[in-house]
Amino acid sequence: MRNPVDRAAARLPHPWRVAVDWIVTVGAAIGLVLALKAWVINPYRIPSPSMEPALHCTGEAGCEGSRFSDRVLANRLVYRVHAPERGDVIVFKTPPLAQQRCGPGGNVFVKRLIVLPGETWRMEDGVVYIDGKKLVEPYLSDARRGHDIQQPKKVPPGHYVMLGDNRDHSCDSRQWGAVPRDNLIGKVIATYWPPARLSLR
Repeated sequence: MRNPVDRAAARLPHPWRVAVDWIVTVGAAIGLVLALKAWVINPYRIPSPSMEPALHCTGEAGCEGSRFSDRVLANRLVYRVHAPERGDVIVFKTPPLAQQRCGPGGNVFVKRLIVLPGETWRMEDGVVYIDGKKLVEPYLSDARRGHDIQQPKKVPPGHYVMLGDNRDHSCDSRQWGAVPRDNLIGKVIATYWPPARLSLR
């Protein structure tokens, strides 16, 4: 049984049929890639040292990338299946207050989810406490913890506190507050560039 394209092009000369077949094939492939990018997986570049050493950047003080900034893939569907979890590295739309407090830095940020809705958090000498208990952060070295102090704050329903792993070089929820769920774009699932940094999360 012939497909609709073959039937529609049946009366055309052979070279035209081949051309139509190629155009449809290439168009379908481009459409599939665009659909995946829009709804499933999207690439992002790491522009700042806020997530060092987990994610490298280049061109700024504190960046550890040799020649290239890390490029990551974010899964845009995962939070339709389950709620965000503490420790997830997340791409999210930049809150308006962040643009005022941090300066122009693009339309999206990449940070780690630290505090969940309804929890009360504070910081003492760079150490995070959630509901009175010290948070163990194995991804964070003492040298990158900083010495920040934050008074206790309760996270509103449907909001998340995002912090960078490189605390002294990160403009994050300490400056502009919790991020609403609607701003979350997706969870970082892999670093795909440069090749030496290839990894899954």
